[in-house]
Amino acid sequence: MASAEPLAEVWRNDVLESVHMGHAVVVDETGQVLRSWGNPDQIIFPRSSSKMIQALPLIESGAAANAGLNTEQLALLCASHQGAAIHSTRVLSWLDNLGLSDDDLRCGSEPIRDTDELHAMISAGDVPCQCHNNCSGKHCGFLTLNKHLGGGSEYIEIDHPVQVAVRAAYEEACGEASTGYGIDGCSAPNFTTSVTGLGRAVAAFASADVKSDTRSKAMVSLRDAMRKHPELVAGEGRACTELMRASEGRLALKTGAEGVFVAIAPERKLGIALKVSDGATRASEAAIAAILVGLDLLPRNHPMVQKRMNAGLYNRRNIRAAEIRPAAGLARI
Repeated sequence: MASAEPLAEVWRNDVLESVHMGHAVVVDETGQVLRSWGNPDQIIFPRSSSKMIQALPLIESGAAANAGLNTEQLALLCASHQGAAIHSTRVLSWLDNLGLSDDDLRCGSEPIRDTDELHAMISAGDVPCQCHNNCSGKHCGFLTLNKHLGGGSEYIEIDHPVQVAVRAAYEEACGEASTGYGIDGCSAPNFTTSVTGLGRAVAAFASADVKSDTRSKAMVSLRDAMRKHPELVAGEGRACTELMRASEGRLALKTGAEGVFVAIAPERKLGIALKVSDGATRASEAAIAAILVGLDLLPRNHPMVQKRMNAGLYNRRNIRAAEIRPAAGLARI
């Protein structure tokens, strides 16, 4: 069995200081692995990188159409957002349209990541609500599907009809049975798969426009909503948003906690998935940027690409003391 390979490195004054190991794959429209690093069969939790897969039952069931969801809401389904006003106000409006409130969410509240919104909330003496949770869009999707299915209020339970539908769609998209699940940061189940399985799923999203079945149409609608609204998928300053903008609409990108990142490339009908073994986001961002540059899917010299491929590490006096670079092996694709 292949072991993890270097995906990113930390260099300080041209001396290699640290190495982030991991696994990555590039998968084509047939589900075949074109290039891999590390162990493509490594079992992982995809975490938030799988949100577009978790949204498939909502679209396929007709619940999204019945609720009149627009492309902004489809993008929020796939989002790990900042809790900025552009995110939270849309979530609250969505809940209102469902006849529900923040109390019906089961994702929990979390500190707001958007600086402007955080300062405004502190000034007003308010505290974050569940709508500010980075997964609140996904949970609005669960609630929309749940209303369609007529399930109970605890839609995050593993045996709830919503999660049964999610698991079935997830395993079908990945092309393999999940070996189990864990509870994600937002309290919903997160199902395991291999790195290749995750790559196979996002490759299906990339090539879905050549098919006309219900699932393929659902995949197209979700990935195209992400490309249309990159600011809703993450937020200002975030890798997903900035790299999608750098691609000028060619890519749909999604990060996941603990060093996971995926890319959907419809133009080439490719899916890319990676997992950094130590869970470092700084490494996953550098690695995904390098792989996409190597595939000619991102411009190497774009400032937002260089921001990830040569990310500076600054000391207490704001002096650039070190940098994070993609491992050399990622340049050869």
